[in-house]
Amino acid sequence: MKLFVGLGNPGGKYARNRHNIGFMAVDRIAGDHGFGPWKSKFQGQIAEGRLGSEKVLLLKPGTFMNRSGQSVGEAMRFYKLDSTDVTVLHDELDLAPGKVRVKAGGGHAGHNGLRSVHDHIGAAYDRVRLGIGHPGRKELVSGYVLHDFARADEDWLEDVLRGVSDGAPHLAAGDGGKFMNAVALRTAPPRSSTTPKAKAPAGAAGRPTAPEAEPDTRSAMQKLLDKFR
Repeated sequence: MKLFVGLGNPGGKYARNRHNIGFMAVDRIAGDHGFGPWKSKFQGQIAEGRLGSEKVLLLKPGTFMNRSGQSVGEAMRFYKLDSTDVTVLHDELDLAPGKVRVKAGGGHAGHNGLRSVHDHIGAAYDRVRLGIGHPGRKELVSGYVLHDFARADEDWLEDVLRGVSDGAPHLAAGDGGKFMNAVALRTAPPRSSTTPKAKAPAGAAGRPTAPEAEPDTRSAMQKLLDKFR
């Protein structure tokens, strides 16, 4: 079994906050892949289902962001999972909006949710870092992450959530490369291979110029004979 954890804060007032993009991601996975209903357990909300051949438990901690690890640790111990079976999906200030990265282990970089998870299960878990951008100054961070996504963010946010959901089976199988490819197909789709035909160069009056005629290499006798054909 795999445990996918979306980080966020519980309650309607936080639902569209930038800090809650982790909740949004697991909600999208649950809806797109036919997971069971959300139930209250492990100090949070859980939904069970399958991604490919893997049984997966989705978890949204209900303990608020800075105590997320309590819920994660409880679920992990109940199912006798290792920390390497856990993947945490969270907002990332150090990535531009719409960027997604997968990371195995590492530090918490001051993220309160990750800090709490570290305290309860250690650092050896996987992360899906969902870029939300940085407000520019440290003192603005708290207000920025606890503010709703702007209307201008809606398109890239939808692409990210769809991409994460598309790639979720690969994530469950431990194939980060295929997961990132699935995300990229939504967030940075390849351009069409067809190219427009080149236009004829314009003349002095803006009209296309006629193509240059090939030189006539016929002899005088050949030109005369061609007139009577």
